[in-house]
Amino acid sequence: MAVIRVEHIGKKFGSRAVLSDVSFSIAKGEIFGFLGPSGSGKTTLIKLLTAQLNSTSGQVYVFNEPAEKMLQSVQKMRFGILTDNSGLYERLTIEENLQLYRQLYSLPTSSIEKALQLVNLSGERKKKVKLLSKGMRQRLLLALAIIHEPELLFLDEPTSALDPVNAAHIYEGLRCLNSNGTTIFLTTHDMAQAELLCSRIAILFQGQVRVIGTPKELKHQHREHIVCVELINEESYELPINEETADQISLWMKSGLINRIETKEPSLSDIFIKMTGSELL
Repeated sequence: MAVIRVEHIGKKFGSRAVLSDVSFSIAKGEIFGFLGPSGSGKTTLIKLLTAQLNSTSGQVYVFNEPAEKMLQSVQKMRFGILTDNSGLYERLTIEENLQLYRQLYSLPTSSIEKALQLVNLSGERKKKVKLLSKGMRQRLLLALAIIHEPELLFLDEPTSALDPVNAAHIYEGLRCLNSNGTTIFLTTHDMAQAELLCSRIAILFQGQVRVIGTPKELKHQHREHIVCVELINEESYELPINEETADQISLWMKSGLINRIETKEPSLSDIFIKMTGSELL
């Protein structure tokens, strides 16, 4: 079943088109990653999916209903969202902010500890929000988004302000949420984590989806048909994948001359640059 279905979405701000004819679907249980440079339309797309904005054309369906129904109170327990405009109560502590959300969702007190552990803030619970670093605020916002263990989670750059250790901790927590049934839609700049975390990935550039698929599929589609061979005498060769190369490699192997052999597979960063002509910033 498709948890999210996007059909030919377009979005304009005045005369400027931010999204153009975007279509995709996300199945229940997927972790779906949207990659794109700043200004490509990723945040606008999340706002359309969560009914914070209306599309200029096309239609968005969430839980098989028009996205506008996401605004109904009965639906709000079903999803969580982390974006750069999420609000915090500055004079309250981390724990007190979570307590407000726990009461809002009528959750057990144990939900606070689970959320704190997922974002690695258990030891900081008594700190007031106004004293937190940017990275700690980011982790608290994520805790608020997942405290009710939603069916669907929207994350806009969830680890953008985090150091590698805390980013890895967050991604491990997201895998745990996903294994318990939460479908996750995220935008990210972290290519390595996207490759490890996401079931499928889409690359958005200049308001259009340029490519979509699993990391494995994308790397296979864009790989060069070349095999790299390193001999024990440190000579290296890049050879086309064909019958002649196979014969040559067979001869080297029979003579015990091969030290290393591998195909030339692109990284997600390589694919992104190929699709957009730029680094992911």
